[in-house]
Amino acid sequence: MSIIKIFLWVYLSGMLLIGLFSFFRIRTFADYYVSGKKGAWWQITGSLFATIVGGSALMGTVELAQKAGWAAIWFLGSASAGLVVLAFIAPRVRQLGRYTLPEMICNFYGQKADRVASVMIPAAWLGIIAVQIIAGGKILSAVQLMSYPQGALLCAVIFMLYTLLGGQKSIIQTDFIQALIILIVLIVLSVMQFFPSPSGSAAEPMHFNLFNNQFGGTDLLILLLTYSVTFVVGPDIYSRIFCAKDDKTARRSVLLTALLILLTAGMLTWLTLAFSSGPGSGSGKLIFQGDASLPPWAIGLLVVLMLSAIMSSASATLLTASMILSGLITGELDNKKSMNLTRALVVVTGIMALALALKVTSILTALLLSLTFFSGAFILPVLAGIRGWKVNKERAFAAMIAGGLTALTGKVVQEFLNLDWGYGLIIGAYIVNALILFSPQRIQLLKKGSVI
Repeated sequence: MSIIKIFLWVYLSGMLLIGLFSFFRIRTFADYYVSGKKGAWWQITGSLFATIVGGSALMGTVELAQKAGWAAIWFLGSASAGLVVLAFIAPRVRQLGRYTLPEMICNFYGQKADRVASVMIPAAWLGIIAVQIIAGGKILSAVQLMSYPQGALLCAVIFMLYTLLGGQKSIIQTDFIQALIILIVLIVLSVMQFFPSPSGSAAEPMHFNLFNNQFGGTDLLILLLTYSVTFVVGPDIYSRIFCAKDDKTARRSVLLTALLILLTAGMLTWLTLAFSSGPGSGSGKLIFQGDASLPPWAIGLLVVLMLSAIMSSASATLLTASMILSGLITGELDNKKSMNLTRALVVVTGIMALALALKVTSILTALLLSLTFFSGAFILPVLAGIRGWKVNKERAFAAMIAGGLTALTGKVVQEFLNLDWGYGLIIGAYIVNALILFSPQRIQLLKKGSVI
């Protein structure tokens, strides 16, 4: 058995064992849903970091770096910026939240808005889960361990199993380990690229340039409006904050995660460009394929790094979507029936995401489509609720639907039809959302003293 396979099976076996161990530690519903709300700063930071630096984020950065060079640092850099903003409201989020984001929306705007959110968020998050599976299949097929369908199936089964068994308690524990793996491997490989390889000199990535013909100011604006904002308001991000033991832990964890994400953005972009410029590289070469000069153990580390990112993000997203759907069906989560249904939905949602992953293989496109839809629908309503702004609560559900569909239409027009006015629709989604959300609740008519 090759060293890459040994790394792979040791890692996957370890994740399953943690899931099984967590299963026997589940004592309450809160243990399964929010890890008992006892998370320390290092646990919440590790879980936030591992959840954000998922397969979609890593592979999205890689794809962008191959096209736009150092400008790719903006991808995860914008996530870090979103977290800095979140740090200011993290204590408030923890105080208002219980298990899921739609529960918060219900408290803000009532059951109609809750039901809309409980349908729209899992629909968007299905694409996010599928993106993680796509990344897993591509990684395992790239190092020739198995075919893409086999790799996608293996990754899906593993993260479905440990999520099913241990819920949030399992995820928090595995996320911390996966965060350490990601950081350590990135640091080791980054250091290695500064030294000459046996086959030649050290790789010299292209000139440092944060904007170019492939990525300009407009692209950054759209990235901030569709990607960065999902770290200010995001179901998976909030689910981590709900697990924090107190408000101080929540804020500290978010700020520390923002710093680690920024560091990761730099290292990952550097590695992608270093590998792409190394011996035997090609324009389509991905970081997880490694450089010709890397020894097998280093390639094994790359595989584990990527799989760690995938598993952490996929499990968090999968549990969040399943909890939301369970709450929609049963009306509440604090009972045995709801927890069993959540576990069943983990399997059903995972299978649906796997089916989608076998049909769609573009990581960056699938990711940004899902996040654009979410951001157009929920950013303004959730922030308005958290900050206590005066809004039209009766029309909040309409603002969510109109904003989400407008943003999604704009992204489809821009991505598939290559029409620049799609950017205008994405920006316009926020305007549409605001016009409906902040419209007067009642229009007084002097005629006959009637009220509408």
